[in-house]
Amino acid sequence: MDSAFKTSNQLENSQLNNSQLNKYSIETTDYQVGQDNIQKWGFDIHNTVFGISAGLIFLLISALLFVDSSTAKEVLTNVRNSIMAEFDVVFMWSTNFFVAFTMLLIISPFGKIRIGGKEAKTDHSTLSWLTMLFAAGMGIGLLFWGVAEPTAYFTNWWGTPLNVEPFTAEARSLALAATVYNWGIHGWAVYGVVGLALAFFSFNKGLPLSIRSVFYPIIGDRTWGWTGHIVDIMAVLATLFSLATSLGLGAQQAASGINHVFGTEGGLGLQLVVIVLVTLVAIFSVMRGINGGVKILSNINMVFAFALLIFVMMISFDVIMVTIPETFTAYAENFVALSNPHERSDLSWMQGWTVFYFAWWISLGPFVGMFIARISKGRTVREFLCAVIFVPTLVTLIWMATFGGIAIDQVMNKVGELGINGLTDISLSLFHVYDVLPYGKVLSVLSIVLVLIFFITSSDSASLVVDSITSGGKVDAPVPQRIFWAVIQGSIAATMLWIGGTDALQALQAGVVTTGLPFALLMLVMCVSIIKGLNSEYHLYK
Repeated sequence: MDSAFKTSNQLENSQLNNSQLNKYSIETTDYQVGQDNIQKWGFDIHNTVFGISAGLIFLLISALLFVDSSTAKEVLTNVRNSIMAEFDVVFMWSTNFFVAFTMLLIISPFGKIRIGGKEAKTDHSTLSWLTMLFAAGMGIGLLFWGVAEPTAYFTNWWGTPLNVEPFTAEARSLALAATVYNWGIHGWAVYGVVGLALAFFSFNKGLPLSIRSVFYPIIGDRTWGWTGHIVDIMAVLATLFSLATSLGLGAQQAASGINHVFGTEGGLGLQLVVIVLVTLVAIFSVMRGINGGVKILSNINMVFAFALLIFVMMISFDVIMVTIPETFTAYAENFVALSNPHERSDLSWMQGWTVFYFAWWISLGPFVGMFIARISKGRTVREFLCAVIFVPTLVTLIWMATFGGIAIDQVMNKVGELGINGLTDISLSLFHVYDVLPYGKVLSVLSIVLVLIFFITSSDSASLVVDSITSGGKVDAPVPQRIFWAVIQGSIAATMLWIGGTDALQALQAGVVTTGLPFALLMLVMCVSIIKGLNSEYHLYK
């Protein structure tokens, strides 16, 4: 197994040799036949992965139709909480390891290896590359939690980080630092590991752009059998259900914002309209592909996001000039304490927030990692990891320090809805902050537009990822297939809202988070594959 891998690495351009590629074709005869049978419908699929994934999606959604959503939420949440409690140390230390692993790669000689080969050129400008990876990663979450999470930590809404006394100056610093910690380097290190593995084995070793490919150095030809099928199917389900959950919750936030700003009373109907509109634009985007759709929307997205951020910073400069340096300092000072899972006095807070987030980032790893991989050809390992980890973390820190800092300032000075009543409706917390600021309605409208664009970029990038996995690792799936998966995402979100609203979405989210445990273990194996792969290529750079 290892010898075969090493032999293939010595070939020109580090591609797999013909016998290995032929063996892959022979072992996937069913896939090739299925491909011929289905092409007349405009699809190009891996029969096993596509068929089982679609079947399981149908069965799971059908099951939720016949089960009370609150019951499903309670059962799945209990399962999730049990995993969070029993395996909290696994999540904490594995994610700490991914941070250390990526930092070592950055400073190691492997850092100069180029994705795609020594002479590979980049497909996208650095700015477009950064906007796409950020929009697919955590963009929408910043809008949803940028106000609510720091406020929750500061007010002891559900525990405080490191058991700090709420409503104090220390609580403010730690609330902002803990928020950045949960959304910062650790999450992006997860994406960096998965993205690097996928990009390297696809562009440097000629393997299909699919999760299974990164395990080839470890399990050899079994990668193309049922072991690989299961890994890819898990990745498809985690991607679709996590994006459907985000789309559903985001539709609720957008609808709440529209009602709050314009005085309407739209309920489920308005939420479904939002999902339909987002899905239609996402379909148009995936039809145009990365360059004609995803890249353009991501660039528009970042223009809106930074315009919003700069405007808010300008009108609240007296608060921001304190909270940004305060957040950076507190993040650095408490980094080790927040990373240590042992003998924590805030165990319930750690499990409910940090461990949950880490499991969520890991479960999203296949989706975000594969999308980042797809757009990162031509970057060196060092450039890739530095950009993927540090740039989004810096933006996240500034964003959370700005919006979270303003929210906490309003609470401390008893200003507005947050200052008087605290967190009452998380989906409206951002708009409650705007109510007290100058040009609050303009900011609210801009944020609603930004929420919708973030949804679209997440939806279309997820569709492209699922297309790749279910087509056996092909980069450019047929247009009808892209449309199919974009429609499926919107349909899942709409169905969840229709049958059970927030309870159904949270049940689905709890189910997705539980996949973080097996993916965490797979990622540890993935790190071994990365070292094997990079070591086989390093001789070209000496």
